[in-house]
Amino acid sequence: MKITVINGTEKRGVTYRLKEIFLAEFKGKADITEYYLPTDGPGFCTGCTNCFFNGENTCKDADKVSVIEKSLLEADLIVMTSPAYVMHATGAMKTLLDHFGYRWMPHRPAPEMFSKRAVIITQCLGAGAKSTAKDIKHSLSWWGISEISVFAGSLMGDIVWDKLSEKKRDELTRKVKKLSKNFAHIDYARPAHTNLITRIKFTFCRIMQKSLHKANPEYTDGKYWAAQGWLNGSRPWRK
Repeated sequence: MKITVINGTEKRGVTYRLKEIFLAEFKGKADITEYYLPTDGPGFCTGCTNCFFNGENTCKDADKVSVIEKSLLEADLIVMTSPAYVMHATGAMKTLLDHFGYRWMPHRPAPEMFSKRAVIITQCLGAGAKSTAKDIKHSLSWWGISEISVFAGSLMGDIVWDKLSEKKRDELTRKVKKLSKNFAHIDYARPAHTNLITRIKFTFCRIMQKSLHKANPEYTDGKYWAAQGWLNGSRPWRK
């Protein structure tokens, strides 16, 4: 089993502790690859649109993006972590997600993503954890992932793990361990279920790409969909 973890910050705070508790169930059982942003990630997306029109390899940050993408595509489980920064995901996480815009369903989604499972781990002092998770979940769902679980820990007294009350630490630990055990018992040889919402989004994107490909057979996205067989009867969730 392979797990790819994207850490939205290099800070080893509460989010890091929660992620470590989650991964403890898999240590010695899974091949775990971690990336820490921003160091392991790309620079800011400049909106050049090269990835959309000329292919992802023409991105100025293709060297780093391609490494992370390969790891994501090979993973059985994707874990995304980010504390809430002003009620949203970290800037480094947003930067990475921006670079994967070409993998959204309206463009060139990777067929592997439709069979994957993902976990989002976040926390915040007060409000903001849910909106942070939503930032990340939005991209994952448009990549084609249907089975996405969220752990959003709400802190009220402090944002430093060692300063949290023992009761709060025990509560967070218990909940994360429960989530971890649930994922540890999944049969990853079986692909994740592709839900109805994902299939509907795919259908609308297919209609759009069919029209674009008919108008211009050389259009990058349309050629990709045609090559996958998606403009005909093939679908990424059918094996």
